[in-house]
Amino acid sequence: DWNKRIEYRPGSGSIPLFPSIHLETCDGPVSSIHTTIELQTNYIGKGCDRETYSEKSLQKLCGASSGAIDLLPSPSTTTNWTAGLLMDSNDMIFKFDGKQGAKIPDGIVPKNLTDQFTITLWMKHGPSPGLRAEKETILCNSDKTEMNRHHYALYVHNCRLVFLLRKDFDQADTFRPAEFHWKLDQICDKEWHYYVVNVEFPVVTLYMDGATYEPYLVTNDWPIHPSHIAMQLTVGACWQGGEVTKPRFAQYFHGSLASLTIRPGKIESQKVISCLQACKEGLDINSLESLGQGIKYHFNPSQSALVMEGDDIENINQALQKVSYINSRQFPTAGVRRLKVSSKVQCFGEDVCISIPDIDAYVMVFQANEPKITITGMDHFARPAAQFESERGVILLPDIRIVSTVTKMEHSVDLREHDRVNKQVVVEEMLHNLDFCDVLVIGAELDPEQECLELDRGEFQGKHLDATNSTAGYSIYGVDSMFSYEQVLRQLRYRNWGTSATSDRKFRVKCSELNGRYTSNEFNLEVNILHSSNSNFMDHVNHMIFQPKFLQSVQHPEGSVSAVHSSVVPSVATMVIIICVSILVLVVTLGVLRLRSARQHGSLGHEGPKDNEMDWDDSALTITVNPMEKYEKPHQTEEESEEEDIDDEEEDTTSAESDDSEEEEEEEEEEEVIVQKGDKQNATRQEQLEWD
Repeated sequence: DWNKRIEYRPGSGSIPLFPSIHLETCDGPVSSIHTTIELQTNYIGKGCDRETYSEKSLQKLCGASSGAIDLLPSPSTTTNWTAGLLMDSNDMIFKFDGKQGAKIPDGIVPKNLTDQFTITLWMKHGPSPGLRAEKETILCNSDKTEMNRHHYALYVHNCRLVFLLRKDFDQADTFRPAEFHWKLDQICDKEWHYYVVNVEFPVVTLYMDGATYEPYLVTNDWPIHPSHIAMQLTVGACWQGGEVTKPRFAQYFHGSLASLTIRPGKIESQKVISCLQACKEGLDINSLESLGQGIKYHFNPSQSALVMEGDDIENINQALQKVSYINSRQFPTAGVRRLKVSSKVQCFGEDVCISIPDIDAYVMVFQANEPKITITGMDHFARPAAQFESERGVILLPDIRIVSTVTKMEHSVDLREHDRVNKQVVVEEMLHNLDFCDVLVIGAELDPEQECLELDRGEFQGKHLDATNSTAGYSIYGVDSMFSYEQVLRQLRYRNWGTSATSDRKFRVKCSELNGRYTSNEFNLEVNILHSSNSNFMDHVNHMIFQPKFLQSVQHPEGSVSAVHSSVVPSVATMVIIICVSILVLVVTLGVLRLRSARQHGSLGHEGPKDNEMDWDDSALTITVNPMEKYEKPHQTEEESEEEDIDDEEEDTTSAESDDSEEEEEEEEEEEVIVQKGDKQNATRQEQLEWD
């Protein structure tokens, strides 16, 4: 019982291949059972599903020594020597048809590789045509003109891998090891293999697919005498600069190459080499502890083949049910992986007694949802020229955010609508790694004599990141999380100590996952340099235009940035002052209104008793007073008020002729009169509320 098609969705982990399989021998006694499960992945990428990061990023991820030089990079303005080669851009594979070669520009690789260096490459190569095949050059360093001496080279000859190293002449003019030969079947099997040549002169070691191979033949030669002739480093063919009428390429390579690097001064450990060539998919066994006793199993290095042996049918059946397929890539290569299961049964006293047919099946790996990487942040700001000229410069991307989302189609069944299936588009945020982010200069390149981009090396500590800096921009690379990239980018600074000739600068940020398989939007940033003539304009620009964008960035709590607060503090102080002044004006206005209201009530109090003597008061008061008192008090109040008015006029006349001390006394008397008036007015209001 088994399914021919096994479906695998990205992120599923380890899934069993044959959960119900069992072998039957019709009760025939058997002495041993031998079963082989093969996963055929040689047509996927470089032999299996591996990470498709750039070689530099992958070496950083595996902990390799720094300083590796990529000899087959993606074509660009700075690495243009691979532009004319046949290339599969998805997997960074270069195909050589025996007619092409590439010259490495001077200065890319140092002339002196020292006595320790490493060469790494992926190679796919088949048998060479003809009885006596010509040398096929992978890498060659030869004389550029006049002569045809090869200083070091790596080439294939008659399905043998040969490394040539001619040391320069020194005091000891003696024979030295010069050619190292390895004869391996894999060199011409038309399959992908990973080769590492570790040189510790005079010892040279070859690693192929993680296994170590010593050379079967080492030949000696005389050292090369020094000369003034320049050298030419080439890939895919060897440069013949002398002994011919016209310098040309020779000894062309037939096959495919990828990730060809050279690292001067250091060799790699076997642990790093195993990491660099590791497959991310393969066969697995769920719960090794639960395997039955007497079961022997063996994986090949890439875990594409598994052999199991045992003498009990039931134990073999349980072991086969635990065999599974796993793919640890977040974005695996979609497609079919073929499976083949073959078994042999041995009976007592016989070689093979039962013939068991092979099982053919396949794993269908589905395409992962493609992420959409979005970069956001403040895209325009201005600062005084003095800040750009300072020792620390100005932080370019203080609030940059990198977010990745995937769009999914969810299906739901509505029972009320007769089981109708509803489709809904859902956008979800997802986390994954990046492998590089470039901050490029738009327009004229940076002038190294007056401006630069800077980043403290301490920002890379604890991260799988590194960087390269040039006048064209700043490139950060390495396999790490989006959060780690945000942290580093937020510390990138721009300095300009010659601001008088510059008023603005424009930059562009772009990030990638899986060596350009998924790329972000192009985030553009404009920086204005404010000189003293327009310093007054700075406040208007920073507060009126850029403050809202800063406030928007606060919605993301991760990265509160101190560098931007300087442009916001003045506006906060201004707001506090405005609020205080507004409160003061409000208090004064309320005081004036209350004073006017009090005066109006006072004037109404004089006339109110006459007009409203008989007004009905519907309050709950039940006090009864003598009506005669009510008529007497108003008359008395009027007489007193008239007398007080006369007194006021006399006091005013007198105050105009008196000295300062007399004015103070009169003011005190006036205050007493006002108090008396207030008391009488209160009494009048109280009488109006009484029931007649």
